[in-house]
Amino acid sequence: MNKNSTSPMSNDTLDEYPEVNQNDLNRAIRRRSFVEVSKKQNITIALDSDIINWFKEKSGEKEYQSLINATLRDVIRRNP
Repeated sequence: MNKNSTSPMSNDTLDEYPEVNQNDLNRAIRRRSFVEVSKKQNITIALDSDIINWFKEKSGEKEYQSLINATLRDVIRRNP
């Protein structure tokens, strides 16, 4: 067990998983392949179908939302 964990665990239960509490979850870091990822917020937005189709053609059906996000981030960087 990590020495910084706040979950209690006795020596006679070493082969059991420790209980995870809210404090442990609050300290968790979101990572994908050892790279920290930003937290995303789900929203509902209406876009014209031709815009959605363009992004889908450029990126593939599953990655188009990431391309929209990256495009918006690029616009923000260019217009501080």
